[in-house]
Amino acid sequence: MSDQTVSRPGWGVLIVVGLIGGLLSGAFGVGGGVVMVPLLLLLARMDEREASATSLSAVFPASIVGSIGYLLHGQVDLLAAAALAVGGIPGALLGASLVRRIPVGLLRWLFIALLTLVAVRTLVSPNDAIGGHHSQNWITLLALVGVGVLTGLASGLFGVGGGIIVIPALTIGFGFVPLVAKGTSLAMMIVSSGTGTASHLRHGTIQWRSSAIVAAAAIVASYGGVLLALTMSSTVSQVLFGLLLVATVIQLTVRAIRLRAKAAVV
Repeated sequence: MSDQTVSRPGWGVLIVVGLIGGLLSGAFGVGGGVVMVPLLLLLARMDEREASATSLSAVFPASIVGSIGYLLHGQVDLLAAAALAVGGIPGALLGASLVRRIPVGLLRWLFIALLTLVAVRTLVSPNDAIGGHHSQNWITLLALVGVGVLTGLASGLFGVGGGIIVIPALTIGFGFVPLVAKGTSLAMMIVSSGTGTASHLRHGTIQWRSSAIVAAAAIVASYGGVLLALTMSSTVSQVLFGLLLVATVIQLTVRAIRLRAKAAVV
């Protein structure tokens, strides 16, 4: 029992992780897991499954608070969020199923290459990635469902958050302004992160003490992130999001190399 107690991560570390993840969630419309998971692995000494469960359970309430913040400022397209969620849930379930059945090595590298191209485009020409007026019709909604499916697939196969994919798709592909893209992404994540959290609850992989501390900090920081997003210029927002994409690419590349090395040893 004493060994378990000693191995538990300190509350200070968990608060820092939650604050960083929540701030990113609110400011950029992403789940925050792209930073929270590696921080929990490095600082809190969690294993990958526990870090993923803790991060996801913190993203759920943080995305609720963040999306409410954007909604209060009229920066959420609820219809688009619903369409993305409709596609995202079956996509994530399919991705989680396929990851155990197909070799995903090549797909992972192709996905990394795609994110790299998006990151370069966003950083080199940030103003080109800023949307304008977007229209809503049944063709657009069907296309958004398709984006949701692809987002869910990527989440299930590669363990990345939806916002990393959804926000470039909304701004570049559908003409959303960055603020609306962020708010819509967070609203979609209420459903996706809630579904993932429910799955972890069923399997008993959530460590309640750690999750509660990270989630509390993330909730506080999430609305602060929304206020930060409202004060940033669109160009600055896009450049910072591009840097977040670069961080994601680095994280995925390191993970891909480790998985390849592990497979070679086996």
